[in-house]
Amino acid sequence: MLSMSTCPCGSSLDFDSCCGPILAGSPAPTAEAVMRSRYTAYVKHDIKHLEVTLSKDQKKDFSPKDAKAWAESSEWLGLTITGTEAGGPDDAEGKVSFTAKFKAGGEVREHVETALFTRELGRWVYAGQEEAAPTTVRREGPKIGRNDPCPCGSGKKYKKCCGSA
Repeated sequence: MLSMSTCPCGSSLDFDSCCGPILAGSPAPTAEAVMRSRYTAYVKHDIKHLEVTLSKDQKKDFSPKDAKAWAESSEWLGLTITGTEAGGPDDAEGKVSFTAKFKAGGEVREHVETALFTRELGRWVYAGQEEAAPTTVRREGPKIGRNDPCPCGSGKKYKKCCGSA
């Protein structure tokens, strides 16, 4: 008799009816399903699944040794899907935003990403991540002029002190 266990991917479904079949080789029906299966593969140290669910371009930089080391040295604490865009059964591409929580080196960390997925030979594969939008830095105080006193307190003009770099 098979034991029922909740899938590590956070879906609240039983492993055998969620990520289990995908890790066993069944195609994922959606980009989100392959994302969840990839997280579960880290939890279960299934490095082969991580490799076969990578796009051709992503496989170029994949190191099974490094993936195995990260999977085994981390305690996987949970996956939260924060958004999806396309990636359904009839789509060719999709995006899945997620947060993967894990503990490594005694420190709890979060990996936040918007993952890109595409289909290769009809199967969903991880194709990389969306680059984060640059953030604008705002100056809180007035601009320091070249002839103003240096804010470091040296007593020199800014241009002769910290402004000379």
